[in-house]
Amino acid sequence: DVLVIDRVSTEMTLAGIKDIPPSGVTRPICGIMGTIRLVAGMYLIVITRKRKVGDLFGHTVWKALEFDVISYKKTILHLTDFQMQDNKAFLSMLRNVLNTDGFYFCTDYDLTHTQQRLSNTSPDFQEMSLLERADQRFMWNGNLLREITAQPELHKFAFPVIHGFIVMNPCCINGKVFEWILISRRSCFRAGVRYYVRGIDSEGHAANFVETEQIVQYNNARVSFVQTRGSMPFFWSQRPNLKYKPKPQISTDTNHMDGFRRHFESQVLIYGKQVILNLVNQKGSELPLEQAFAKMVNVTLASLLRYIAFDFHKECSKMRWHRLQILVDAVSDMQEEFGYFMVSSDGKVMSEQSGTFRSNCMDCLDRTNVIQSLLARRSLQSQLQRMGVLHVGQKIEEQADFEKIYKNAWADNANACAKQYAGTGALKTDFTRTGKRTHWGLVMDGWNSMIRYYKNNFSDGFRQDSIDLFLGNYTVDETDGLTPLHMQKDWKFLLLPVIMVVAFSMCIICLLMAGDTWTETLAYVLFWGMASALTAAVIVVNGREFVDAPKLVQKEKMD
Repeated sequence: DVLVIDRVSTEMTLAGIKDIPPSGVTRPICGIMGTIRLVAGMYLIVITRKRKVGDLFGHTVWKALEFDVISYKKTILHLTDFQMQDNKAFLSMLRNVLNTDGFYFCTDYDLTHTQQRLSNTSPDFQEMSLLERADQRFMWNGNLLREITAQPELHKFAFPVIHGFIVMNPCCINGKVFEWILISRRSCFRAGVRYYVRGIDSEGHAANFVETEQIVQYNNARVSFVQTRGSMPFFWSQRPNLKYKPKPQISTDTNHMDGFRRHFESQVLIYGKQVILNLVNQKGSELPLEQAFAKMVNVTLASLLRYIAFDFHKECSKMRWHRLQILVDAVSDMQEEFGYFMVSSDGKVMSEQSGTFRSNCMDCLDRTNVIQSLLARRSLQSQLQRMGVLHVGQKIEEQADFEKIYKNAWADNANACAKQYAGTGALKTDFTRTGKRTHWGLVMDGWNSMIRYYKNNFSDGFRQDSIDLFLGNYTVDETDGLTPLHMQKDWKFLLLPVIMVVAFSMCIICLLMAGDTWTETLAYVLFWGMASALTAAVIVVNGREFVDAPKLVQKEKMD
């Protein structure tokens, strides 16, 4: 069968190989991401380069590396200049998302579900195509595949693509070879960038929600341990305003409990009991968020939720990273109770995971990843002993070769999740990689924090628009005249930065080229210095107007 797309009517149909004219130009592709409508019409997005990650139970898992966006129309001469500009901007938005590292797919296996979910399915589910059975939370090309999904006969030409991180490593302990796998799946519901997407939406979807599954396969037996992370599930925001750390705001005119209850009802339904590990600071601007979270847990689903607040920064201050063991020990009984999913070599389900740890900090990145790696190691210790890989009394920490693989994989997982949400690699990865905090790690954290500050204030509006376009939160209407991209900035946005730069430059020049007397020089320096300081103060006070804010999705949705 051949999938035929009519470039004029945009219809998709099936044809035979004989219907393809011999004169047609051919090129190989690795798969279809989907289609999208822009100002110039429809576009087809295809994967043009892939790399093998490994084999998951005999199925090859691929990482998509390069993409191409192909226009149905062969020319855009029918567009006005404004439309051409808009179309070019939308295309660069699509490429911005596609160039974000971390798209994975498998052509004959369902990557969107955990091992436990796949085992608890009906025969009818097994008969469905990958598109029909995929978990919509983690199918990042779901919006792009709407037209193909609507025609069941075309399903074999497409597959779900997840966004996140996958690593697969063959490992050896005591001469026994096993496969160790880590899969992080980012949710495409309430997806976005660090400061523009916080909290939850009215449906109860949390920002930066990631499901992380650790899998071990040995002698045809396999085990799986699942954890989740996600923004604190109530209505709060932290819009960038040029300050290094904008003050979080809890919404005062919204009913938090409806969204909160929806979030945890769905979490309990999917994952079982929940242990919430809240790692935010219990002082300063983060304290009201911690207090609000604790209060809401106490009035809903109390029997199924357990809330533990652990001030990560206070406990681990002055390089006291060994104190993380306090939290791991405090939840050890709950971890024993939840267990993990296990299937024996003959396919029999030996145990199931009855609950999950839901970790969060402010961004659900750096602190969260450190804690998740420690909990996953504790589960792995039990699993490898039960499978006969580790001898009684042996510790994972003593297996130097495996420890290196394990720590580096979790640090790479932290970097992938951080780049996708915050725009830079993760902080604190020196601890994840080596088990201790280093001075070089602190320097790298400072560098990454500077880059995050720049991106969060001056390029994240564009990144947020890119994600909203890609996921279908904003759709382009060809009949519309001007798109929201043509929003005009206030005069202050253009004028004040120029005044500040000129005044500061004059201040430096006056210092370097002294006048006839020191009093004259001082007067000039004070004048231009005051001018630059006052201008900078006005810019900071009106910080929100100077940051790169999203243009496509309505403001009330973002606040």
